[in-house]
Amino acid sequence: MKIRNVIIVLFAIAIIVNLGCKEKKQARISSVNDKVKTVAHVDSASFVGNVDGKSVNFYRLRNKNKVEATFTNYGQRLISLYVPDNEGRMEDVVLGFNSLKMYQNANEKYFGATIGRYGNRIAKGKFTIQGQAYQLATNNNSNHLHGGVKGFNEVVWEADQISENEIEFHRISPHMEEGYPGNLNVKVNYILTDENELRITYEATTDRSTPVNLTHHSFFNLRGEGNGTINEHILMINANQFTPVDKGLIPTGEMRSVEGTPFDFSQPKPIGQDLETENQQLIFGMGYDHNFVLNDTPKSDSGLTLAARVIEPESGRVMEVFTNEPGLQFYGGNFLNGEAVGKSGKPYTFRGAFCLETQHFPDSPNHSNFPNTLLEPGETYNSICVYKFTNTTIH
Repeated sequence: MKIRNVIIVLFAIAIIVNLGCKEKKQARISSVNDKVKTVAHVDSASFVGNVDGKSVNFYRLRNKNKVEATFTNYGQRLISLYVPDNEGRMEDVVLGFNSLKMYQNANEKYFGATIGRYGNRIAKGKFTIQGQAYQLATNNNSNHLHGGVKGFNEVVWEADQISENEIEFHRISPHMEEGYPGNLNVKVNYILTDENELRITYEATTDRSTPVNLTHHSFFNLRGEGNGTINEHILMINANQFTPVDKGLIPTGEMRSVEGTPFDFSQPKPIGQDLETENQQLIFGMGYDHNFVLNDTPKSDSGLTLAARVIEPESGRVMEVFTNEPGLQFYGGNFLNGEAVGKSGKPYTFRGAFCLETQHFPDSPNHSNFPNTLLEPGETYNSICVYKFTNTTIH
């Protein structure tokens, strides 16, 4: 097993080196684009309906490379994302369902959704602003998770399709929705670039002080949704520290070094390599479900930090994550159990997907040493997440 892991890591390093050769990479992309095949699409009619008196519809983005992303304005969800492998075969790499009704009835509430007002957990649903205590809805045992009982993932958003490759969603979250103070005006823009990037930009303003921490919650499998576990995916997270949690998955307030722990992804390794290590944090999370403290460098040409890189050796698909956020939640699909059956008719099994959610830290309103998440009147919240897809062949 150890020899096999060494081989996989060497393969990953070779891929990364190859990715650095721009001329070869561009040639590969051009070759793949010539071979891209037609893909089967989600039926748009199954996403037309009405929820809470508001119209629900279906939206599609495409770029010149025939990469395609589809959305519904119910929960502002990414339904499907088709990207090519090394042979030009298109595969849908995000988990999800074939109809609006299936999303409404699913036990897993967060597939592809925008999360808010606060992504991740807040202990006991409590925080204080300028001496005033607030009590949020508690929907994760005794804690608040992903915006509450009816978070941004279960409301209908207004949608404006700007062009073939750009869409914008917006809504006003009213004062005291799920316990949060202030009327929060939220706008989320998606652009599918010709560099095969899904670029997500969040903006928000408020009329009262309120914590805000928006994120995107797609579940990815670069072999294709429903195609086995992600344990052999090779992951690099650009972080030297993570925030350990208690048994309720609430951060303790510590920022701990990843060195010498199963949480060290500073060098690429298979996701499953250290999952059987005896470690209390892995026990608490049933695997990986932790926030990583991102390093400041390296940065992209647009000034965003490289947060993570994932390589799927079989298909050669590569996903990179860039952001201006200080943290990244890595979740390894520990609560998937095969009950949910996805778009291709395959069950979503244990560790059959991963999430990489750019964010401020969980429970930040209760930890003064964590980056501040309080948005004040007159300020504009701005968060950017880019998922970039490439593929490569070792020569």
